[in-house]
Amino acid sequence: MRITAVIMAGGKGERFWPKSRTNLPKQFLNISGSKSMIQQCVNRLQKFIPIEQVFVVTNELYAELIKGQIPALPYENIIIEPVGRNTAPCVGLASIIIEEKFPDSTMVVLPSDHIIKDEDEFVHILQTAVDVSREGKNLVTLGIKPTYPETGYGYIESTLDIRVLNDFQVHRVQQFVEKPNLIKATSYLDAGNYYWNSGIFVWKTSVIRGYIAEHMPQVHDLLETMKVAFSQCDRNDVIRSEFPKMPDQSIDYGIMEKVQDIYVIPCVFGWDDVGSWTALERIDELDDNGNVIRGNTLNIDTKGCIIESNGKLIATLGVEDLIIVETDDVTLICNKEKAQEIKSLIKELRIQKLEHYL
Repeated sequence: MRITAVIMAGGKGERFWPKSRTNLPKQFLNISGSKSMIQQCVNRLQKFIPIEQVFVVTNELYAELIKGQIPALPYENIIIEPVGRNTAPCVGLASIIIEEKFPDSTMVVLPSDHIIKDEDEFVHILQTAVDVSREGKNLVTLGIKPTYPETGYGYIESTLDIRVLNDFQVHRVQQFVEKPNLIKATSYLDAGNYYWNSGIFVWKTSVIRGYIAEHMPQVHDLLETMKVAFSQCDRNDVIRSEFPKMPDQSIDYGIMEKVQDIYVIPCVFGWDDVGSWTALERIDELDDNGNVIRGNTLNIDTKGCIIESNGKLIATLGVEDLIIVETDDVTLICNKEKAQEIKSLIKELRIQKLEHYL
């Protein structure tokens, strides 16, 4: 049974504005290291999945970017969504394309914009997840062991039904829970059986198709329509016609919260979803004053700041806990406590018809 990968790469990375822009979002930037996040993602996967079996789901804006950044990827493996419809339709569309090219396969589904420091551990865990997914109708997800009470992630609660496979614990899932408030997040951390939802899933292609048919009949019917039409018409034309009819629904809500045979593998491999600028404090080295400094800066009595210059000198004096980011046309100055609210600036730019800054 072949292993395939589906990389979800259509997001705009708005909380990483102004560096992440509509025409060059976060997944195509070098956030950590010399390669972009999607290039790093593909390189990790190639340790056990051939590039011919890797698929990327994105939108029309980014298809050429993907082709440029991952030239070895077969162009037909770039799946273009005409509109965003969340992760359930994304997974469904990828599944029918993979079924046609690689019948009887296993799918690894993952975002394009995560940092993973211990890539060998990541690969070993994914291989174990593949083994578990090939048993019956199992769905498998990777859960990140929390190190602090994060309120920006969803969580996975595991049961006491635990076994060991390839030296990794495999837990049956009790439930998926939404992003908690601080009190709940603290209780999850103390409980010890809650894990951050990484958004990384593994299943047999035929199994996820069956669950979509059972729990999301509208999505299933549209997929079947497209599958038949693929043999008669241009694939992209079919997708442009039918995909916008899909409901906007996540795979978590549509499938994972409704199925019994779900397992989570607790993980520690240096994971970060780089959801906002404050992630740099977790993935970069801090200076003696707790600052993350990138580029041309002069800093005196500056503490706990994240500062990135695009060339111009950024000089700071007597400031604390700020995010300061300079690009060619925008300078962002933001209190770190407001890092998760940068989308409010995006909204205001649209209201004021300043979309050219997006």
